[in-house]
Amino acid sequence: MAQTDVLLTKQPAPQTVPACELPRKLYDVARNTGAYTSSGLATAGFRSAKYLVDEWFQNCYARYHQAFADRDQSERQRHESQQLAAETEALARRTQEDATKKVGARLQDMHCWKSELQHEVGELDAETDLLLAQKQRLERALDATAVPFSIATDNLQCRERRQHPDLVRDHVEIELLKEAELIRNIQELLKRTIMQAVNQIRLNREHKETCEMDWSDKVEAYSIDQTCARYHNQSTEVQFYPHSAKFEESASTPETWARFTQENLYRAERERLASVNLRVLIDSILRDTAEDLRLQCDAVNLAFERRCEEVEDARHKLTDHLHKTLREITDQEHNVAALKQAIKDKEAPLKVAQTRLYQRSHRPNVELCRDTAQFRLASEVEELNTSLAALKEKLLEAEQSLRNLEDTRMSLEKDITVKTNSLFIDRHKCMAHRAHYPTTLQLAGYQ
Repeated sequence: MAQTDVLLTKQPAPQTVPACELPRKLYDVARNTGAYTSSGLATAGFRSAKYLVDEWFQNCYARYHQAFADRDQSERQRHESQQLAAETEALARRTQEDATKKVGARLQDMHCWKSELQHEVGELDAETDLLLAQKQRLERALDATAVPFSIATDNLQCRERRQHPDLVRDHVEIELLKEAELIRNIQELLKRTIMQAVNQIRLNREHKETCEMDWSDKVEAYSIDQTCARYHNQSTEVQFYPHSAKFEESASTPETWARFTQENLYRAERERLASVNLRVLIDSILRDTAEDLRLQCDAVNLAFERRCEEVEDARHKLTDHLHKTLREITDQEHNVAALKQAIKDKEAPLKVAQTRLYQRSHRPNVELCRDTAQFRLASEVEELNTSLAALKEKLLEAEQSLRNLEDTRMSLEKDITVKTNSLFIDRHKCMAHRAHYPTTLQLAGYQ
């Protein structure tokens, strides 16, 4: 009650009797000075004699004045008390109504932030699920690249079994090496992208958990404030809590409270947008890598087809030359046989001519004449020897040509065998294996 005056909002109403002191009335008191007075030593400690009439009236007037003053002060106090009670009741009612409105406004603010947090949590959860699906696509795409890499390395190893002179660094080998390098680069890119997706999923879940904790705190605070808003003066659950008006040192201000949730929402939205951008990037990477792999696969297949056509054409030409060579070998063998027969055929005439010359060398005396017959026989032997020498030389040339043809035949047959082996490797080994190359959907992670 020491601070009751603070609650007064206007001056007290005027009293019926002005609040001022009445003028004091002066009385001339008669003193006992005669023979029957009570003055003297006997009145030192108490009064033993009777009061005078004037003293009696003075005492009555004093009682009247004191009663009037006490009634006036009591009446004034009652009026002030009634006015104070009415004012404090109105103040308490206004204060309670204002506090209820403030709590209601606070409930609206919390409901707004709670809805925003709940919406953001749902968005983050949905975004995380979409990013998980993209991560699974990346993993499937990474697994799918194992087949093309195995095919490329197997093709390179198979083509190492080609024989000389087909063991060349042709366009097919260059394209296969490019394909293997492309697959290795794509695998590294997919692994890095998977790590980025894993980190982004972790960040999404962390900020989702932060928003959920903030949302949970706001749900609890909303429930508390909702309960507080329902309290009224007739509530049975209310009671005195003397120290509840003290502020906690760790209590936040409305500004820090709103900024805390704003920052949580801002960070969550930032990570969600980063996750959306990462999903777009992943989709672009998977699409581009699948297209690059298929284009390179088509380039390798085209190189194989062209190379097989070249080898097939070379084998066809070699086969044609082999057939011609075989025919020429047969003709040359017949020629060698004919030359041998011609040489053999020249032996009899040579024997005849030499025998004639030998027999005629035994003619006696002057009969040993160098006549025309002798000269003709000598020229015949010389002609036959010249013919035999020419035939034998031509036979040597024919036999050498035949040996050369045989060597050529063997070379052609070997080359045809090499070309056949190369075609078998490229067509039945490499290209047959490349028929199992993954589809674009598999390389893009959809299957």
